[in-house]
Amino acid sequence: MQSWGVRSRFTHRDTMQEPTKSGVVGVLGAALGIGRTDKPEIKQLADLHMAVRVEREGIVERDYQVSTDVPTTKGTGHRNVVSHRYYLADALFLVLLQGERALLERVAEAVQHPRWPLFFGRKAHVPASPLILAPERGFGTGLRPEGSLEQALQEHPWQEERPELIKDIESDPWLRTVTDVEAHEPEREARYDVPVTFESGNRKFQQRYVRVGRVPVPQSDAQPERESPCT
Repeated sequence: MQSWGVRSRFTHRDTMQEPTKSGVVGVLGAALGIGRTDKPEIKQLADLHMAVRVEREGIVERDYQVSTDVPTTKGTGHRNVVSHRYYLADALFLVLLQGERALLERVAEAVQHPRWPLFFGRKAHVPASPLILAPERGFGTGLRPEGSLEQALQEHPWQEERPELIKDIESDPWLRTVTDVEAHEPEREARYDVPVTFESGNRKFQQRYVRVGRVPVPQSDAQPERESPCT
């Protein structure tokens, strides 16, 4: 389970259908032990270029909650408060980061040996597997010596391991991608999810631009032979 909110307010807590920049920076910050108000360290992580490949689209679920005996704003009594909290169930993502190698090495080490507990948007939503998979599983060490985000999106092995989903890939041989781009690039979308500070009660965010696309599912030994999809 995961939750990647961008417009959460009061009794309505939303989620995007893929990891946000603020959510990823939050995970990395926890791994590194960075404080919520440490703006220079947060900015260094937020400045990393990010791309996401959706390995398995999740299911958006709603958690309906009722809190009782909540004091009124005037302090004259109590009331019940209904809240709607959305989250993703059964989703799987490949998150790619590009930047200075020294920082990426520091991040990779921290993710594998985090200082603070890691979770996806809510404390109950903990990772179901290591965030950097072991080399013997064919996914590498988490660091690429060279190449662009676009190359990695196309070449990195597909992480899906469920036989029934691998078998059904012929029906839809594409994976959705969301990649950081410059403000002047075509087909861009604005996302207001770049963190400035995570200070409780005073969180601040800035805008970034992304391009939503798709890439063919990379062929691997675990998948049946197939023809390359037309581009």
